Amino acid sequence: MMRSGITIGKLSAETGVNIETIRYYEKIGLMQKPGRTNGGHRIYTPVDMTRLRFVRRGRELGFSLDDVRSLLGLEDEQPSCAAVHAITVRHLDTIRAKIRDLKKLEKQLAKIAKECGKGDVFECPVIDALSAQ
Repeated sequence: MMRSGITIGKLSAETGVNIETIRYYEKIGLMQKPGRTNGGHRIYTPVDMTRLRFVRRGRELGFSLDDVRSLLGLEDEQPSCAAVHAITVRHLDTIRAKIRDLKKLEKQLAKIAKECGKGDVFECPVIDALSAQ
């Protein structure tokens, strides 16, 4: 009996998630194992597509796979709003720390670039700064 549904190629095209990534998500349990056709091809449902879009968007926002797993309620049960909020705030704190680090890095690189004479000099401030401890 031939099962109807969404092929992995169509799922990939509709969600913007690479086929190999979809297979990986199945392997680690973020996506359920799909049904199969008589020929053994994966067949997905609209629910699978919704779930994959959720995973993709979570990853785009920088959530770890473990966080996405928790947000989906795969570990124990569907998370409460408080649990989702806690995950989100923790992630936001991490992002803010990275932004602070990037701003520091930007200042350092701007200072080094400003010191560069942009000419053919024997000593280069950029190389010197990178070589310094």
